[in-house]
Amino acid sequence: MAKTLIIIGLIFVLLGVCWPLLQKFNLGRLPGDFVFKSWGFKFYLPLTSCIVISVVLSILLWIFRK
Repeated sequence: MAKTLIIIGLIFVLLGVCWPLLQKFNLGRLPGDFVFKSWGFKFYLPLTSCIVISVVLSILLWIFRK
């Protein structure tokens, strides 16, 4: 369990470092990513981006397990 949490943490750190590069691919601005603005409040719901990231990670994990 500890090894899994460490790997997940490292993945988040890696994504945080690579975030400027990921923004060049418009990740976070895909159709289906919602932004709600009201009275100085901004709520961002990256629904499509989460699905894309999930599919890519699932494929990578499937490849590396074989």
